[in-house]
Amino acid sequence: MTPILIKALPAIHFSASLLLAAWSLAFLMRIVLTWYPQVKIEYGFWLLIYLPTEIFLSIFRKFIAPIGGVDITPVIWFGLVSLARELLVGPQGILSQILIQVLSQK
Repeated sequence: MTPILIKALPAIHFSASLLLAAWSLAFLMRIVLTWYPQVKIEYGFWLLIYLPTEIFLSIFRKFIAPIGGVDITPVIWFGLVSLARELLVGPQGILSQILIQVLSQK
């Protein structure tokens, strides 16, 4: 690995971890908000949760119909983001293992 990449690896790991955690939380909030259909998430504070998630949810809604009138796309995306988070920055994740290997060589 190049020295620049080695120096940037902790920041990349931290940034990816933070981004995936925030995204997981946003999809989890979307799951909870499906229980309250009277809440207008397109306005106010909820816009912070609506914008980063609706792009992906709208694409999946074209292929996955609601089951019993319940939109399950936030659940699917929460699972996908959780899986990506575990595979990349979890204790046995790819970036975590590379970071551990690089730090042990110093």
